[in-house]
Amino acid sequence: MRVEAFRARQQEVWIESETVRVGGFLAVPDGASSIVLFAHGSGSSRFSTRNSYVASVLHEAGIATLLFDLLMEEEEADRRNVFDIDLLASRLRLATEWVKGRPVTGELDIGYFGASTGSAAALKASVETPHRISAIVSRGGRPDMALDVLDRVEAPTLLIVGGNDYGVIELNEAAYERLRCEKRLVLVPGATHLFEEPGALEKVALLAKEWFVDHLKRGA
Repeated sequence: MRVEAFRARQQEVWIESETVRVGGFLAVPDGASSIVLFAHGSGSSRFSTRNSYVASVLHEAGIATLLFDLLMEEEEADRRNVFDIDLLASRLRLATEWVKGRPVTGELDIGYFGASTGSAAALKASVETPHRISAIVSRGGRPDMALDVLDRVEAPTLLIVGGNDYGVIELNEAAYERLRCEKRLVLVPGATHLFEEPGALEKVALLAKEWFVDHLKRGA
């Protein structure tokens, strides 16, 4: 599915609490029994082309997706917020509550897909939310920024790193050793941090789809 066609199937939504209001795009294919929430990183947003592509591949596999902003517009001006893992994790927990509170998504099995600092937020949120998180995928992530919770993560976790993303590879290897859950670390040959090389993002999407299909409830 082309990203443009997938985006046309998404519904714009707003995730709100007393002090927070962030936008998102929800897509629920017919017969879906699971949903993946996307935690963007490094100041990216629900408009991320890379994450939209991965979401479109999951949608084709019958998995619902929610791409949403972790930061409000006024918060984006402060670059420190991009690296505030507690703040980002709190927004992912808020989105999880929102999903569980809606009739169309309330019974869906939940997975997290995190990129960059969003990966640390996904790992942390999975430990802190009262809801069961059934699988986590990290793309070019910084799981090292969630060191305080890694040994408590229960959701099966896949770490995907570019084979040429030197420095980040070592951080993921160290985090991998601390994880006590079902886990897998995959290096995508020739890929750098943003997986911009030909075929690299497609490989990420395929790995993510396989992980989620294996660990989330299957649709009708």
